[in-house]
Amino acid sequence: MDLAPAAYALLFAAGLSGGFIDAIAGGGGLITVPTLLWAGLPPQLALGTNKAQSSCGTILAVSRYAHAGLVGWGEVRLSAALSFLGSMAGAWTVELIGNEVLRRVIPWMLLAVVVYVALSPRLGQGASKARLDATLFAWLFGLTLGFYDGFFGPGTGSFLVFLFVRWLGYDFLNASASAKLINTATNLSALLLFAYKGHVWWHIAL
Repeated sequence: MDLAPAAYALLFAAGLSGGFIDAIAGGGGLITVPTLLWAGLPPQLALGTNKAQSSCGTILAVSRYAHAGLVGWGEVRLSAALSFLGSMAGAWTVELIGNEVLRRVIPWMLLAVVVYVALSPRLGQGASKARLDATLFAWLFGLTLGFYDGFFGPGTGSFLVFLFVRWLGYDFLNASASAKLINTATNLSALLLFAYKGHVWWHIAL
């Protein structure tokens, strides 16, 4: 696919701003997915290509958070493993549905996520007492959010931050760090399937 130089410039800006937002609290896909669709990519290719670029961002974010000792490896490793499986199932569902259905569904999903984030200005702020065991948390939210991220994706990081704060009692910084580990697992899982199916345009992702 041959794009105009201005389109590449916009994709670069979208990747830069989306990655910055993702590293802090998640939600960068609300910028990158619409931009990829605007550039003319079919929905399956837009979602697959988005996973390629977002994987780079989350891997770098995890490495920085881990270096600072902010990732709770023991509590989130099961969530990461289950979310990896859930994301693979979500990406496979995208393959089964096809582009025509996705063209009708994606705008409404984007709108729903935007409304949710807009109505939650204090999303993930402040720490609280843990209300769930980490294992139960992994089975409840690791699989479901993993599936969502593989199927669609935007907002997953923000949802994870909120859930870590709400149910495991994390403060915002530790919640964001652990959310990035899970987000990396879901991104790489979906990317493996999308790449295998040929739904990643690497030159656009780069």
